[in-house]
Amino acid sequence: MPEQSADALFAPFNLGPITLANRIVMAPLTRNRATHGTDVPHELNATYYSQRATAGLLIAEATQISPTGKGYAWTPGIYSPEQVAGWRLVTTAVHAKGGKIFLQLWHVGRFSHPALQPGGQLPVAPSAIAPVDQKTFLEDGTFAPVGTPRALERSEIAGIVDDYRTATRNALDAGFDGVEIHAANGYLVDQFLRDGANKRTDDYGGSVANRLRFAQEVIAAVSEIAGPERTGIRISPVSPASGLSDSDPSAVFFPLVDAIDAAGLVYVHVIEGATGGPRDVAPFDYHALRKRFRGAWLVNNGYTRETAIDAIASGYADLVAFGKPFIANPDLVERLRRNAPLNALDTEHLFGGGAQGYTDYPALESAAR
Repeated sequence: MPEQSADALFAPFNLGPITLANRIVMAPLTRNRATHGTDVPHELNATYYSQRATAGLLIAEATQISPTGKGYAWTPGIYSPEQVAGWRLVTTAVHAKGGKIFLQLWHVGRFSHPALQPGGQLPVAPSAIAPVDQKTFLEDGTFAPVGTPRALERSEIAGIVDDYRTATRNALDAGFDGVEIHAANGYLVDQFLRDGANKRTDDYGGSVANRLRFAQEVIAAVSEIAGPERTGIRISPVSPASGLSDSDPSAVFFPLVDAIDAAGLVYVHVIEGATGGPRDVAPFDYHALRKRFRGAWLVNNGYTRETAIDAIASGYADLVAFGKPFIANPDLVERLRRNAPLNALDTEHLFGGGAQGYTDYPALESAAR
C-alpha cells in the first residue's frame, strides 16, 4: 500500500461544521454497562469513551429514546434528567481529550420483551410479527425470547416521532456534537421500511412511499432540533436481522437515500452486508447508492486497515467505521497508523459487568512492556 494512500485515512475531514482529526470512526457498540435500574451512564462509561477519543468521530452506543424503546438490560437512555447528566460526564471527558462524539438514537420496536417494557406491556412494532429466533437479555441476567409485538395504532406514531425530537434535544443538552438516527439492524425504523415486517394497510405501509414515511418523519424531527449538519443516519440495506427481510431492498433504499440527501443530513452510515457477518450475504450495489448522496459516506462492516485505506483513497468513502477492533484497542488509530498488532477481543466480557473487558485493554506502550 503506497504511503501516500495510507495517509488519506489519517487526514482531517470536515463533517459539516465539525473538523474530525482523521477518517476513522468508532462504531456504536452495545456494551450493557449503564446503571442498573435507571439506565444512567456513569464515570466508567466516561473513561471508556475518553480512552478512544483519538477516533475522528465516536458514535456512542445505541441509546433508547424512551422507556418503550428499550430492548436489552442495562442499555443507556436519553429521556431522563439523570441520563442526560450521566451522558454529560461522557461528552465532557471525550471533549477534554479533543474528541468528537455523536449519540445514536434508538427505538428497538419488536426487539424487546414485556419484562423490559413499562407496566409489562407488549413491545410495539409496525405490525404484530415476531422476529425469528430472537432472544433478549433481561434485568435478572437471564435470556428470554422476545415473542410477538403489538402493532402500533396510527394515532401512536406521532408520539414516537416526538420522542425522537425530545431525545435529540436531550442529547444536545448532554453535550453531544450531533446525533445518529438508528435506522438499521432490524430496529423500529428499519421495521417500517421492510415489507417483511411492515404489513400495515394505512399510510405507513404497503407502497415504498408509505413505508418510507416513518423514517422521513423521524429525519425531519431530529434534524429540526439538531440541524441537518449535525444529524447522521445508519442503514443496513440487506442485513438479515432475526428474519427481517424485504422483497426488493434496492427499491426501498435508493429512494430512502434520495430522501436523506434532500433533507441535507451530514452523513449516511451504511452497513455493507450482514451486520457483524458476511459482506456478501446478498447482492447490493453500494457504489451506486453512494452516488445518490452528496454528504459524507461512512462505511462499515469488516473493514481492515488495507480495505479502509483503499475505500478512502479511491474516493468511494469519506469515513470508515470500526467496531470490535475499537473495543479491544483504545488506541486503534495509532495502531492503524503504525500498522501495529491488535489486542485480542475478550468475548466473555462484551456485555454487562464492569471494567474487565471494557476499560482494561492495554495501549501500545503498556502492551509492549
